[in-house]
Amino acid sequence: MKLGVCYYPEHWLRERWPIDAQQMREAGISIVRIAEFAWALMEPSQGDYDWAWLDDAIQVLVDEGHQIVLCTPTAAPPAWLIQSHPDILPVDEKGRRLRFGSRRHYCPNNPAFQHHTEKIVRAMAERYGNHPSVIGWQIDNEFACYIPRCYCDVCAAKFRGWLEEKYKTLEALNDAWGTAFWSQVYNEWEQIEPPNLTVAEPNPSHVLDYHRFFSDSWVAYQDIQISNLKNLIAKRQFITHNIIGNLTDIDYYDLAENLDFISWDSYPTGYAEMGGDDRYFPGESRPKYSHDLGDPMITGFFHSMTRGLKQAPFWIMEHQTGMVNWSHTNTGVRPGALRLWTWQALASGAEAVVYFRWRASRFGLEQHHSGLRKHDGSPDVGYHDLLSMKSERELMEKISEEPLKAPIAMLMDYNDLWAIDHQPHREGFDYLRYLFVFFRACQKLGLNVDLVSREADWSEYTILLAPTAHLGSEKLAQRLHDFAEQGGTVMLGIRSGFKTSTNVVTDLPLPGVFKGLVGATVAQWHPLPSGVSYPLQSEILNTSSEVTFWAEALNPDSGTNVLASYETEPFQGKAAITQKQIGNGQIYYFGFYPSLDQAIAFVKHLTSWHKIDILEELPSGMIAIERGDATLVFNFTDQPLKTSIRGNEIQVAGRDLFFFTE
Repeated sequence: MKLGVCYYPEHWLRERWPIDAQQMREAGISIVRIAEFAWALMEPSQGDYDWAWLDDAIQVLVDEGHQIVLCTPTAAPPAWLIQSHPDILPVDEKGRRLRFGSRRHYCPNNPAFQHHTEKIVRAMAERYGNHPSVIGWQIDNEFACYIPRCYCDVCAAKFRGWLEEKYKTLEALNDAWGTAFWSQVYNEWEQIEPPNLTVAEPNPSHVLDYHRFFSDSWVAYQDIQISNLKNLIAKRQFITHNIIGNLTDIDYYDLAENLDFISWDSYPTGYAEMGGDDRYFPGESRPKYSHDLGDPMITGFFHSMTRGLKQAPFWIMEHQTGMVNWSHTNTGVRPGALRLWTWQALASGAEAVVYFRWRASRFGLEQHHSGLRKHDGSPDVGYHDLLSMKSERELMEKISEEPLKAPIAMLMDYNDLWAIDHQPHREGFDYLRYLFVFFRACQKLGLNVDLVSREADWSEYTILLAPTAHLGSEKLAQRLHDFAEQGGTVMLGIRSGFKTSTNVVTDLPLPGVFKGLVGATVAQWHPLPSGVSYPLQSEILNTSSEVTFWAEALNPDSGTNVLASYETEPFQGKAAITQKQIGNGQIYYFGFYPSLDQAIAFVKHLTSWHKIDILEELPSGMIAIERGDATLVFNFTDQPLKTSIRGNEIQVAGRDLFFFTE
């Protein structure tokens, strides 16, 4: 388990650098990430490179034994570049050309920007690609943050080329998009524009393809940097990128593919404050966590998501150390928070945690963002937490060597996400929120979960949850069939198979291409308004269960088992959950939007069939994570909590963790 810090030597007097480097070492820091926003200092004017300051900063850090992660600085193009190529600036969804003066002020498809990207990346790699203390590279910073898609003329032209390559003919595109609706038929490629500035809602198929196109644009821009780096750097140096967990505008599975490993930026209080309403069901009672610890379920969800991108360990390239500056409350952080977050990251598969940042900034947008040390250089609360972990480093190393096995995979697909979130049909139906219900159910039972793609290797998992495979395909249906036939359990959920891959509704009986797989037909479906519920009868849930929010009525085929059914009209007598045996495994169709308790009961049923060991349902505010023979139990509340785990009576103090091995 490696600990690092984000450092900006260009923000501080040179006399301070040796002091900072020494204090980092004394606190247990061994990795320093630098240079992510320093393009204007590296290249003060076009082709005029100044490496002296960066050479000196690296040497000061190396003299204290630090390893260096260098960042390509392309997230902040310098003023001279924008002045000479103003078309680099992106155009937002409202058609406005944005301006210089912050960061991420570029269009990744712009040829001039791509050219200058290659130049600065090559120049950095030529200078530091064989430096013995540079261990790796972070490409850019948080792709798609602030402006996920550009709508400039360059993007419009490239979008048309992307469509022509995909569909080959306009006839095929018109058919795939259903352009007969509202007389949107195209007879020349040049007639197709990005789907913004339309009078009414644009064609959903058009929107989905633009999302796909721009996700591909970010991946292609990253690949420009990867190819230039790999030609010039030592093989021992890694290449990664730091994603934002809750940003959904890029297919992160595609982005991760050509990286050595993936990294993410973890800000527990910020994500809980800014995204809590998006993750929990409207009106749902939330756990009472300590106010300054964020929400461990939300943090854990993004750990699992990041781990699933490459089904491998990951890094946290920026980790909160105190209060943030971009959230609603920006709550203060008390002693112990950083330690608990670091241990949760370690337990969840992080190989390194790099703290943001070393010292709070005196200028710019992040003046109110905490660092490990305050603006005056004195220690802040995060620094004291870092010191407190020095005695635990040996144990951290031991735990990090334990394998992290997940018996359950959850299917996450960005195309499904984009399609549903564009047309949720019912207010509050959010793709990630729906997945989050099943994730929390697994966490409450102490089960590790990987969020995986349709193309992933599923062979190491026993259970595959697909809460909504919205865009059906024969390929996915076959893969799910094969997984079940070989002994696995698959759960398909509501809205699965409703549309084709081009985002038009299937003309097959629902659930479309999955009908034969699940052995049932969706006879009726609809959202439910607040205050309306349909009673259920089910032995695997409980006799008093009821359905709210969204319901589907199922007609099972002969040989398909009914595990839950509706008790009253309009779905009276129809199935709500079905199960079909396939080979050595089984396929379930879960026909309603569950409460957390219903999801927990269902996951218990699946695990009991496979004899997967679960924990007794943990008390609210507590989570448990297994790595190898080790179990780490966390208490994210202010009060002590008790539980029983495999016969062990455990009490964990507030804001603390407990560790034991079998």
